[in-house]
Amino acid sequence: MLRLILVAAVVSLAAAKPTAEDPVIPESPQADAKLLRNAQDLLKRIDAKYMEWNNKQSIAGWNYASNLTDENLAEKLNVSTAAARVMKQIAEEVNAFPWRDLKDKNIKRQFNKLSILGVTALPEDSYKEFESTVSQMENIYSTAKICDYKNKTKCDLALEPEITEILMQSRDPEELKYIWIEWRKASGEQVKSLYPKYVELANTAARLNNFSDHAAYWMNDYEADDFPEQIETLWQQLKPLYLQLHAYVRRELREKYGEDIVCKDGPIPAHLLGNTWAQTWANIADFTVPFPGKQLPDVSAALVEQGYNTTSMFRLAENFFKSINLSAMPDTFWENSILEKQKDVDMICHASAWDFYDSKDFRIKQCTRINMEDLLTAHHEMGHVEYYLQYKNQPTVFKEGANPGFHEAVGDVISLSASTPSHLKKIGLLTDDSTDREALLNHLYVKSLDKIVFLPFAYMMDRWRWNVFQGRVTPDNYNCNWWSLAEEYQGIEPPVDRSEEDFDPGSKYHIIADVEYIRYYVSFVVQFQFHKALCTKAKQYDPKNPNANPLHQCDIYDNKDAGNLLKSMLELGSSKPWPDAMEKISGQRQMDSAGLLEYFKPLTDWLTEENKKTNEYIGWKPSSRQCVQTRGELKNNDEPSE
Repeated sequence: MLRLILVAAVVSLAAAKPTAEDPVIPESPQADAKLLRNAQDLLKRIDAKYMEWNNKQSIAGWNYASNLTDENLAEKLNVSTAAARVMKQIAEEVNAFPWRDLKDKNIKRQFNKLSILGVTALPEDSYKEFESTVSQMENIYSTAKICDYKNKTKCDLALEPEITEILMQSRDPEELKYIWIEWRKASGEQVKSLYPKYVELANTAARLNNFSDHAAYWMNDYEADDFPEQIETLWQQLKPLYLQLHAYVRRELREKYGEDIVCKDGPIPAHLLGNTWAQTWANIADFTVPFPGKQLPDVSAALVEQGYNTTSMFRLAENFFKSINLSAMPDTFWENSILEKQKDVDMICHASAWDFYDSKDFRIKQCTRINMEDLLTAHHEMGHVEYYLQYKNQPTVFKEGANPGFHEAVGDVISLSASTPSHLKKIGLLTDDSTDREALLNHLYVKSLDKIVFLPFAYMMDRWRWNVFQGRVTPDNYNCNWWSLAEEYQGIEPPVDRSEEDFDPGSKYHIIADVEYIRYYVSFVVQFQFHKALCTKAKQYDPKNPNANPLHQCDIYDNKDAGNLLKSMLELGSSKPWPDAMEKISGQRQMDSAGLLEYFKPLTDWLTEENKKTNEYIGWKPSSRQCVQTRGELKNNDEPSE
């Protein structure tokens, strides 16, 4: 999801405190009414300007992301610099107004959000440098190419689709190691020199907004002083399931590749897990699945056989949203979106959804492949657009999710239904929707390689960035700290020793594109909370009835009651604090892992029993791989997670 500078304004607790300079307004109904009218008039004028410049910046950003030319970059930087000047003028006007004396919570919340500038608080030269630095890193990442493993004269392999597909499909450990290393040379290593300047400028901007650092600025989106503690509590609840899954997958990899490559009690080599960053492992399900021979709910072959193209895949996703009484995509979506990789054009292939802030123009940019993974990504990205459509009548400053994790969860909660075997059979993509125990365990296992495996990756990724922004990790230890955290949380190791000459964090798009990532962790928890609430509303699940359908079999397709409940939350945008939005849909006011744990309970029980049978080591001992902090000096490995 694109996160624009102009809508990065967040609620500042410091800004909510009255200052000595604020004029004292007499407390009387007449004075209150006059103040409210003045506030409404000012906001109306500001909103028009805010919308105009968000639109201009979206257009310039889209043009560059879809065609990485120097001309488009120059235009993007020019527009964002001009927009920054406008935002500063708006902030000055807002902060000169006595909005802290307002009694209307909605109006006061708008002022509060508008009073914080984000990165645009930087002096103009520094702001230009920040934008240029991020754009340079994005350009390097998006245009990186590597040479073929077998034909070193063929050096045109891009991340999408070639590198991604090799890591998905190859079972040659030497080829996988080569691709893994070369991608990091072509991407992360090339942006290494730019990253410290980005960190410096981001932290400077945060301090200008009265935050201690960029991590605190990001976390303030979640409107909770104890947000890191909440995330850690959730992880401790979810970690036991991950450890059982990790032990089982390590056993399967050891049987395939041998103990000389996969140690029976150590971290898993990252290059063997079917994904560029080992953030999900579903691409190795074909040889690790608990019950071989049972049909997996993977419809990639069916999509190809039935002649699906990129447009028809997105139409299939749209059909789900329409079936639950949410909105069809507007004509402009189909006219302006880029749904497949453009020939002979360098573009940012990372899938993203775009709001152009005019309540009419919404788009997706995705280099779509015809497979199930990208079908679910289409649902995910369209979920962002659906959120945009439902809150399009909110003031511009409220045109964002209740918190960033909510925005990421919307499409994924639809995918939980859309990926069930019964749904896939219903839409003609699966012939066998067997619900016997082995088939269901296979389904939950494949789902866990996405949903459970992702959690420690997302957590450790922003733990690393929090360390960096807070000054706990400096450029001379960027890479070693990254691998220390990857081992601690994910239980993975690099295929070869690493050093501080490498910059492996920079091989991940969100790191170099200034996109906060804990939103995805939040999403992967709350989407199951949403799913449980929607399934209950659809009368497909009853937590009080032990004979009711299990949560993992629920499909809310074609259920208007569930769709209307979801819509009631989406249309709020960020006009209310996220606990209010959570309460609207689930009746709860906090993040809760119960839905996720219940969804996967049959798999948890099976994995625990299976690992006992084979006497698997749960957890991992320190990696044999080393990270060279400086030439001739090795960083000690941290204690393992067990």
